[in-house]
Amino acid sequence: MKEETIKVRVTESGDLIDVVVLKKRADLIQVVLGQGVHNVTCDLTPTRTGQAYAGSVMGREIVYERSREQVQADIDRLNPQLKRPRR
Repeated sequence: MKEETIKVRVTESGDLIDVVVLKKRADLIQVVLGQGVHNVTCDLTPTRTGQAYAGSVMGREIVYERSREQVQADIDRLNPQLKRPRR
């Protein structure tokens, strides 16, 4: 199984970094920064306007610049079986 990675922006420096996605839902994205024993997890939650996801890790704010609707569309596209009703 291939790991999903996304690019997030560190607001302090403006740099884009790649992070690995652990869980991805429309109301929460859980990501891992770093590798090995030096990794840190972070929960990204939608902002008030719903236009981005933000979270804090080790005192730094990171932002995933996609809207809630775009993330839900990505989830539906990657796994269409989740949309089907149960029988």
